[in-house]
Amino acid sequence: MSATAAMTEASLDRAAALCARRGAQLTALRRQVLGLVIGSDQPVGAYALLDRLRESRAGAAPPTVYRALDFLVEQGLIHKVERLNAFIGCIDALDHPDDCDCGEAHDHPHQFLICRRCGTAMEISDPGVALALSRAVRAAGFTPARATVEVEGLCAACARGAA
Repeated sequence: MSATAAMTEASLDRAAALCARRGAQLTALRRQVLGLVIGSDQPVGAYALLDRLRESRAGAAPPTVYRALDFLVEQGLIHKVERLNAFIGCIDALDHPDDCDCGEAHDHPHQFLICRRCGTAMEISDPGVALALSRAVRAAGFTPARATVEVEGLCAACARGAA
């Protein structure tokens, strides 16, 4: 097993343990979808996941993938990057599950940096951004259900290449 595959398996095992502590189950299908999301080097859309899933599950259909994605988002194991209509793994939940507040009615402020050139997206969690947004929302008398900040631009590698 390669080092990358071993790291993915370890992340999947931590995700399964986190779900179990919450009284939820990371079924084989959900685990497989999560593995495909975290194994991708870019945010991945539902239909791309479906195509990959059909390599091992011929009868997989869109509702199968969407139900798995809904569960994974609900548990805070992945996030949806709205601008791209795609999903990425939650770094906190997969690498530090005991410190993560995502899922199970909890949410942490997350922001996504999306590269216009190469398509990568990086999750950051800056409390200052969240605090500024929270203050602005309260000042407007608005009650948010959730907030995601998505910033488009160039990643460091693409910016170096453009210089």
